[in-house]
Amino acid sequence: MRSLSIGATGMLAQQLNVEVISNNLANMSTTGFKRQRAEFQDLLYENIKRMGTSSSDAGTVIPSGIQLGTGVKTGSVYRIMGQGNMTMTENTYDLGIQGRGYFRVELPSGDEAFTRAGAFQLNGDGQLVTQDGYTIQPGIVIPENAVSVSISATGEVAVTLTGQVAPQVVGQLDLATFVNPAGLEATGDNLFLETPASGAPTIGIPGDAGFGTLLQGYVEVSNVNPVQEITNLISAQRAYELNSKVITASDDMLQTITQLR
Repeated sequence: MRSLSIGATGMLAQQLNVEVISNNLANMSTTGFKRQRAEFQDLLYENIKRMGTSSSDAGTVIPSGIQLGTGVKTGSVYRIMGQGNMTMTENTYDLGIQGRGYFRVELPSGDEAFTRAGAFQLNGDGQLVTQDGYTIQPGIVIPENAVSVSISATGEVAVTLTGQVAPQVVGQLDLATFVNPAGLEATGDNLFLETPASGAPTIGIPGDAGFGTLLQGYVEVSNVNPVQEITNLISAQRAYELNSKVITASDDMLQTITQLR
């Protein structure tokens, strides 16, 4: 019976749906995390009676025909790039992005990655780095004798040195944007890599047209909505149960057939 395999595809699809939802909920407190949503597609159809074919010598045609679906498959797991809320941390080197853009990160391999998780720190050389020690590009070095650090909304980094009154500019942060940010490849550690689907990065100054601005002393939290995710989880669970009932009903029908005398 086709219904057995169709029900199985439905259960597999909802199992993946639950896995996506569980990952969203697990990352509710992950800085800069963007929630994901599973999208599904119907499988190929079997044409028992094709629509539009001739049904008589008089030239009549079949208006709708008979098509039987074979189930469902996962089309994609789409990343929702909506803005997360800003949380005050009062940490000098924490930066939140309001609007479009990613910080550029230099990996140990020399490749460039991108992140919206602006929980930064200084390494032993005074460089601005991620929590894993990866350098933020372009390299910003804070002098050892700096008594205060100010990062403007447009990414200008200024420091006040010991014995000086006027601040001194030591660097300029920039942002990268993509035509299709949902096409970036997530690698873990709050990092993304460029792919052919995302397109090449466009580099610009925060606050320029098409680029977000920076907010010092804040980080962008996850854009996961727990109420919505719990609602989605309940819907996925009910859909899984319904598909399992299809398999149970099909099994009962097969059992009835085998018991015929």
